[in-house]
Amino acid sequence: MRCSEWIAELNKLAPEEYACDWDNPGLLAGQSDKEIGKVLIALDATDEVVEQAVKGKADLLLTHHPLIFAPVRHVNDSDFIGRRLLKLIRNEICCYAMHTNFDAAPGCMADLAAGRLHLLDAQPLEVMGEADGTPYGIGRAGILLEAVSLRELAEQVKEAFGLPCVAVYGAARTRDLIRRAAICPGSGKGMAAAAKKAGAQVLITGDIGHHDGIDAAADGVAVIDAGHYGLEHIFIDFMAEYCREKIDRGAVIEKAPPAFPAEIW
Repeated sequence: MRCSEWIAELNKLAPEEYACDWDNPGLLAGQSDKEIGKVLIALDATDEVVEQAVKGKADLLLTHHPLIFAPVRHVNDSDFIGRRLLKLIRNEICCYAMHTNFDAAPGCMADLAAGRLHLLDAQPLEVMGEADGTPYGIGRAGILLEAVSLRELAEQVKEAFGLPCVAVYGAARTRDLIRRAAICPGSGKGMAAAAKKAGAQVLITGDIGHHDGIDAAADGVAVIDAGHYGLEHIFIDFMAEYCREKIDRGAVIEKAPPAFPAEIW
């Protein structure tokens, strides 16, 4: 299959038009008529991932986060973005990103994350539109299978996403058992108000800073910060299986190894 055919199939899962206005998903480098026989799937197009793609002779690097995000004024070897692009292009590797379109699309990031916590009646935290009568959007809010303490829920999050640790805001204020929770994989800054509106007692997300955390807790919404990578690395396994089963059974599908960007020392 050509790259353009792969893109058409990927858009059936998470159409690029579902992405936020500020986002930059899609084919970021490479030729649309490139024959794709080997695919490498990763969360980010880091130096290590690009090198793996080159050494493994991948034809397509499929990532969640776009390699090109801010406007690019030049492509040369003076910065890390330029160096990665040059290496991909020299080695004829296409680079395609599925970002907020994958976050929002039905059955994708938000639903996958909610499913790991077995949230019932999960609805989007931020509705972006409808697909076949089903609302889609960023994050999900729903009901836990059983009421648990905040500490117990934090342990469930760690187990469900394979995490060594999480940061919790609002532990001293949250004495009631948690029954309704919201989850927003990636960066959940600014989502505490949406979580509260949805009736959630806790927001599970990443990239929560000091002020966001204490302000959310003061407003009655505890926060479990599981990290940006911590909640979104599920993209890799899901897309590997999807590509094998739904797009091209003959293609070689490889996954980037786990690479949590922050280490706990």
